[in-house]
Amino acid sequence: MAQLYFRYGAMGCGKTAQLLQVAFNYEDRGRKVCVIKPSTDTKNGNKLLSRIGLERDTDFCFSRRTNLFKRIEKDYANVDCVLVDEAQFLTPAQVDQLLLVTVKLNVTVICYGLRLNFRLSDGGFEGATRLLQVAHRIEELKTICECGQKATLNTRWLDGKLVTDGPDVLIDGTSKIEYRAICPKCYFKYKEQQ
Repeated sequence: MAQLYFRYGAMGCGKTAQLLQVAFNYEDRGRKVCVIKPSTDTKNGNKLLSRIGLERDTDFCFSRRTNLFKRIEKDYANVDCVLVDEAQFLTPAQVDQLLLVTVKLNVTVICYGLRLNFRLSDGGFEGATRLLQVAHRIEELKTICECGQKATLNTRWLDGKLVTDGPDVLIDGTSKIEYRAICPKCYFKYKEQQ
C-alpha cells in the first residue's frame, strides 16, 4: 500500500539532496518518479538545486490553486513515486489531495519541507501543519547549529541581525537576507542581543 511521507528538517539538513537521491534510486531501479515543487519557490526556476550541487528539472511547478490529485491522475498516474520539494508551501487542501494520490492511485508520495517558519510565534506553515496531521509517516532530518548542537529552528537574518517578523516567503530580491538553522539556545541568545 502506498503511503504519504513527511520528511522535515531545519534549513541546511539536506532535504533537497535526499529528494534527489531518492529520485535517482527509483530511476536506477527502472521505476518512474514525478518531481514537483511549488511555484512560490522562485529559486532556480523549474530546477531543484541542492546546496551540495545536485540538480534536476522538476516535472512541474504548481500554484496554490493547482489540484494536485487531478494533475497527477491526468498526467502522472503511471509513476511509482511523487516527490515534493518545499512541501511547507502546500495548502491544506493540496496535502489532502496528495493523501488521495496514495489511496486512490496507489502511488507513494514523499514530501520534504520545513516544519516551522522563522517567526516561531504563530502556527507556522499550513502545509507542514497538515502533513504532520495526516501523513502516514513523519521523519526528521537532522542538522547542526553553529555551536554544534542539534539545530531545530529556522531563522531569518537581515544585515546580520535576527529578524522575528515578516512574511513567510522572502527568498529573492536582496542579498542582505540570510537564513540559518540554529538551536533554541542560540536563538534566545541572539534574540536577547536585539
